[in-house]
Amino acid sequence: MKLAFSTLGVPGLPLPDVLRLATAHGYHGVELRAHPEEPAHPGLGPAERADAAAEFKGSGVEILGLAGYARVAAPGDDEPVLAEIRSLLDLARDLGAPYIRVFPGGDLDVQTPEEADATAARRLGTAAEYANDLGVRILLETHDSHRTAADAMRVLGLVGHRQVGALWDVMHTWLGGEQPSETYAALSPHLGYVQVKDIASAEDTTPLPLGAGVLPLAECVEVLSRHGWDGWLCWEYEKRWYESAPELPGLLKAGHEHLNRLLNDSA
Repeated sequence: MKLAFSTLGVPGLPLPDVLRLATAHGYHGVELRAHPEEPAHPGLGPAERADAAAEFKGSGVEILGLAGYARVAAPGDDEPVLAEIRSLLDLARDLGAPYIRVFPGGDLDVQTPEEADATAARRLGTAAEYANDLGVRILLETHDSHRTAADAMRVLGLVGHRQVGALWDVMHTWLGGEQPSETYAALSPHLGYVQVKDIASAEDTTPLPLGAGVLPLAECVEVLSRHGWDGWLCWEYEKRWYESAPELPGLLKAGHEHLNRLLNDSA
């Protein structure tokens, strides 16, 4: 498996500095948070996109994916959501990223689960054709209204398109009461990559160094290894949402070593 980290952990950091961190600490890839606060977002012009792609190509660090914020199950009109997804797909093509991340974002106060599932599937199915033309894959993250693999699979089963897959966020499936073996069994035909992290408890989700909390990272890696999965593990350290959390750059070396230990132990 290859190791990456998300720029959610280094809010607003310029791309050259992100690349220096990745190469200094042995990470092969970076997940870019695609938001106007960040250096990479859909508002970039053609020259800025070309410069960013060239920086990554020159560094040898891969762009694992673009973490967008489109909410595919949210109530409302389809077109604004589809326009947001298309803008992310265009950016991914221009930067050379194989994936974009979308959230479910259903509102079960005003939707039934079936309505949320159908809304998400309709939008993802429409966007899949555009994604196919660009050679980019849309990944539905296990998150918010659809936090378990079982939830996500209700949507992915309706879509049935190879350009739409799953992103496994290990915190949300754990919070949803799912065992790693159950999550992998459900998502494996659709799995794009895996986001790892650590927290103190279900009540306190402040990010911790990998291995310092309660999430079943060893079990997740063991399940992936046992099935011969050779994709990406991406450390999503949620510094942007927890300003008091320790700075990520000082944790990257130990995080890389911890993930390598888990990989070696599971081999």
